[in-house]
Amino acid sequence: MSIPSVPDPRRHHQLQTLLLKLGLPEDIPVQWFRVDLALTHSTFSSEANYEQLEFVGDAVVRLVATEFLFEAYPQASVGEYTALRAILVSDRTLTEIANRYGLDRYLRIGASAAKDSRGESSRLAESLEALLGALYLSTHNLNLIRPWLDGHLKQLAEAVRSDPARQNYKAALQAWTQAHYHSLPEYRVQETGQIHDPHRFTAAVWVQGSQVGQGIGQSIKAAEKAAAEEAFLKLQTELDRSAAVATDDPNPGT
Repeated sequence: MSIPSVPDPRRHHQLQTLLLKLGLPEDIPVQWFRVDLALTHSTFSSEANYEQLEFVGDAVVRLVATEFLFEAYPQASVGEYTALRAILVSDRTLTEIANRYGLDRYLRIGASAAKDSRGESSRLAESLEALLGALYLSTHNLNLIRPWLDGHLKQLAEAVRSDPARQNYKAALQAWTQAHYHSLPEYRVQETGQIHDPHRFTAAVWVQGSQVGQGIGQSIKAAEKAAAEEAFLKLQTELDRSAAVATDDPNPGT
């Protein structure tokens, strides 16, 4: 596969505009052909696209989130780190960040993919990961990433710490079970519908040997999220009720 070292002038200008949006200076030591690849979908080019860079970027975003959390919240537990990182590196978060920079305007995709609005969120998350991979490989450090990404991570981390359930029930449930049971929830999924059925998958989530939630969805991920939401709210309600009973009982243990 032959990949040009520098994109054509028009494309190069587009990519420069994007990196300026990130707050990076014009003279950054970036490998422009990698940035170009990071914003090229496989439907545009089956050979030169972002798939390999996405693989790198997946590890990079986890490293960035880990470093950020370790520095920002030195007193947090490992369980809280794990739950917060799961949210910060989720497709939902990456898509949100990608949208803030209008990444879709720079992503080259084929005509078939352009018509698939349902896949837009995944494409944006994947291309942002690929961009992170391209920036990392340009310098082999995080100097081109953390200056602009940390602010987004801090904003979301603060929101989650104040209300973990509103962002990601799977991560919130995981943090809850680790804190109370020192274990992780278990998901059991069955395919119960047809390919395009919005109820295609049914997921059950188990904690400490008991089923605590169930959900349905068109994808396994969607079904698990729905099950996690039901489980988290149920467990949190039971905990609140138990605390209220303990407070109201003047003679506990009698």
